[in-house]
Amino acid sequence: MRTCIACRQMKPKKEMLRVVKTADGEIFADPTGKAAGRGAYICGAEECMKKLGDKKLLHKAFSTDVAQEVYSDVKEKGGNDQ
Repeated sequence: MRTCIACRQMKPKKEMLRVVKTADGEIFADPTGKAAGRGAYICGAEECMKKLGDKKLLHKAFSTDVAQEVYSDVKEKGGNDQ
């Protein structure tokens, strides 16, 4: 079980999209859920995807600036899951 960074609900890992920050600072959506690095999970709910960008939740989860392209990529990949 993992917690969505937007709605804070616990859901099975398979139902979530993982966003990973690697040791060298690269941040990207990880649909496989297996990339090495620190992960943050987001469920595919439309409200959560909207909240992700509006509140800059990846900035908070990784304590660093995150490019707008990363948010766009996450929304694109996460929206397809649900």
